[in-house]
Amino acid sequence: MPRTPIHTDDAPAAIGPYSQATRAGNTVFFSGQIPLDPATGDVVEGGIEAQARRAFDNLKAVTEAAGGSLADIARVGLYLTDLSQFAAVNAVMAEYFESPYPARSTIEVSALPKGVLFEVDAVMVLD
Repeated sequence: MPRTPIHTDDAPAAIGPYSQATRAGNTVFFSGQIPLDPATGDVVEGGIEAQARRAFDNLKAVTEAAGGSLADIARVGLYLTDLSQFAAVNAVMAEYFESPYPARSTIEVSALPKGVLFEVDAVMVLD
Protein backbone atom coordinates (compact mmCIF):
# COMPACT_ATOMS: atom_id res chain seq x y z
CA MET A 1 0.00 0.00 0.00
CA PRO A 2 1.50 3.35 -0.97
CA ARG A 3 2.11 5.98 1.67
CA THR A 4 1.32 9.63 1.02
CA PRO A 5 3.02 12.31 3.10
CA ILE A 6 0.84 15.12 4.44
CA HIS A 7 2.17 18.66 4.83
CA THR A 8 0.74 22.05 5.71
CA ASP A 9 2.41 25.39 6.37
CA ASP A 10 -0.26 25.94 9.07
CA ALA A 11 1.64 23.58 11.39
CA PRO A 12 5.35 23.51 12.20
CA ALA A 13 7.61 21.87 9.65
CA ALA A 14 9.13 18.55 10.64
CA ILE A 15 12.37 19.04 12.56
CA GLY A 16 13.82 15.71 11.43
CA PRO A 17 13.52 13.01 8.77
CA TYR A 18 9.76 12.50 9.04
CA SER A 19 6.45 13.83 7.71
CA GLN A 20 3.85 15.80 9.67
CA ALA A 21 1.56 12.88 8.86
CA THR A 22 1.43 9.94 6.47
CA ARG A 23 -1.68 8.50 4.85
CA ALA A 24 -1.87 4.78 4.10
CA GLY A 25 -5.23 3.79 2.63
CA ASN A 26 -7.92 5.46 4.71
CA THR A 27 -5.72 5.76 7.81
CA VAL A 28 -3.60 8.80 8.62
CA PHE A 29 -0.77 8.50 11.14
CA PHE A 30 0.29 11.79 12.73
CA SER A 31 3.74 12.57 13.99
CA GLY A 32 3.95 14.17 17.40
CA GLN A 33 2.96 17.82 17.51
CA ILE A 34 4.68 20.02 20.04
CA PRO A 35 3.75 23.62 20.89
CA LEU A 36 5.72 25.37 18.17
CA ASP A 37 4.33 28.47 16.50
CA PRO A 38 4.22 27.51 12.81
CA ALA A 39 5.06 31.07 11.74
CA THR A 40 8.23 31.38 13.82
CA GLY A 41 9.20 27.85 14.78
CA ASP A 42 9.49 29.01 18.39
CA VAL A 43 7.98 27.34 21.44
CA VAL A 44 4.89 29.27 22.54
CA GLU A 45 5.03 31.28 25.74
CA GLY A 46 3.01 30.17 28.75
CA GLY A 47 2.38 27.09 30.82
CA ILE A 48 0.96 23.69 30.04
CA GLU A 49 -2.45 25.03 28.95
CA ALA A 50 -0.94 27.37 26.34
CA GLN A 51 1.38 24.62 25.13
CA ALA A 52 -1.43 22.08 24.89
CA ARG A 53 -3.64 24.50 22.92
CA ARG A 54 -0.84 25.22 20.44
CA ALA A 55 -0.09 21.51 20.00
CA PHE A 56 -3.79 20.71 19.46
CA ASP A 57 -4.05 23.65 17.01
CA ASN A 58 -1.10 22.19 15.11
CA LEU A 59 -2.72 18.74 15.10
CA LYS A 60 -5.98 20.27 13.84
CA ALA A 61 -4.14 21.98 10.97
CA VAL A 62 -2.56 18.71 9.85
CA THR A 63 -5.89 16.84 10.11
CA GLU A 64 -7.44 19.42 7.80
CA ALA A 65 -4.52 19.16 5.37
CA ALA A 66 -5.16 15.41 5.29
CA GLY A 67 -8.82 15.97 4.37
CA GLY A 68 -10.33 15.31 7.79
CA SER A 69 -11.06 16.94 11.10
CA LEU A 70 -10.49 16.28 14.77
CA ALA A 71 -13.81 14.40 14.76
CA ASP A 72 -12.13 11.76 12.54
CA ILE A 73 -9.35 11.08 15.07
CA ALA A 74 -9.62 7.50 16.37
CA ARG A 75 -6.71 7.61 18.84
CA VAL A 76 -4.53 10.24 20.50
CA GLY A 77 -1.38 9.87 22.53
CA LEU A 78 -0.59 12.53 25.12
CA TYR A 79 2.94 12.98 26.45
CA LEU A 80 3.58 15.19 29.48
CA THR A 81 6.80 15.88 31.35
CA ASP A 82 4.78 16.27 34.57
CA LEU A 83 1.76 14.04 35.04
CA SER A 84 0.51 16.30 37.84
CA GLN A 85 -0.52 18.62 34.96
CA PHE A 86 -2.88 15.97 33.54
CA ALA A 87 -6.09 17.70 34.69
CA ALA A 88 -5.09 20.92 32.93
CA VAL A 89 -4.31 19.07 29.70
CA ASN A 90 -7.53 17.07 29.99
CA ALA A 91 -9.52 20.33 30.24
CA VAL A 92 -7.80 21.71 27.13
CA MET A 93 -8.42 18.47 25.21
CA ALA A 94 -12.13 18.81 26.03
CA GLU A 95 -12.11 22.13 24.12
CA TYR A 96 -11.04 20.32 20.93
CA PHE A 97 -12.87 16.98 20.99
CA GLU A 98 -16.52 15.99 21.39
CA SER A 99 -18.21 12.70 22.18
CA PRO A 100 -17.61 10.09 20.95
CA TYR A 101 -14.06 10.79 22.11
CA PRO A 102 -11.04 9.11 20.57
CA ALA A 103 -9.19 6.38 22.42
CA ARG A 104 -6.29 7.86 24.35
CA SER A 105 -3.11 7.04 26.19
CA THR A 106 -1.41 9.50 28.53
CA ILE A 107 2.24 8.99 29.36
CA GLU A 108 4.69 10.89 31.54
CA VAL A 109 8.07 11.25 29.86
CA SER A 110 11.37 12.54 31.19
CA ALA A 111 11.85 15.07 28.39
CA LEU A 112 10.40 16.23 25.06
CA PRO A 113 11.97 17.98 22.05
CA LYS A 114 12.98 21.62 22.58
CA GLY A 115 12.23 21.30 26.30
CA VAL A 116 8.44 21.55 25.84
CA LEU A 117 5.99 20.30 28.44
CA PHE A 118 3.51 18.57 26.10
CA GLU A 119 3.28 16.59 22.86
CA VAL A 120 0.35 14.92 21.09
CA ASP A 121 0.23 12.33 18.32
CA ALA A 122 -2.77 10.67 16.70
CA VAL A 123 -4.28 8.22 14.25
CA MET A 124 -7.18 9.28 12.03
CA VAL A 125 -9.48 7.09 9.94
CA LEU A 126 -11.25 8.61 6.92
CA ASP A 127 -14.19 7.21 4.98
